Amino acid sequence: MSFSLNGESRDIPSDWADEPLLFLLRDHIGLTGAKFGCGVGICGACTIIVDGVATRACLTRAGDMDGRSVRTIEGLADGDVMHPVQQAWLDIAVPQCGYCQTGQIMSAVALLEQMPDPTPEDIDAAMDGNLCRCGTYPRIRAAIARAAEDL
Repeated sequence: MSFSLNGESRDIPSDWADEPLLFLLRDHIGLTGAKFGCGVGICGACTIIVDGVATRACLTRAGDMDGRSVRTIEGLADGDVMHPVQQAWLDIAVPQCGYCQTGQIMSAVALLEQMPDPTPEDIDAAMDGNLCRCGTYPRIRAAIARAAEDL
């Protein structure tokens, strides 16, 4: 079994097939951007993009990724050039503690790839389920709107 991870082909060891994709990414491959939060898919800290769709890595079996395309926060920047969402996050100074931010960013990227000019209501709907304990929701919305302008 294999899948595309941030544009590179990766094998899925058979003994990892039934494990959550989050554990394969973090513990086997060493990509620690996606975070373990709740473990039941409601906080969004583990959000990645699978075939263009924001996906909770804690609920997704690694073996189910065979033949699919996965992107993590580590795959967004192009060398030293940040993705427009990452840049907007910095420009707006979104993070406080930062724990949820990779999941927030990945959900925002998936939204903007599917809907390049979202309304405030579209942003709220797409980001529903990504929890921020620090309450930076106004800055998150502003950063997504800024990134949409820059795309």
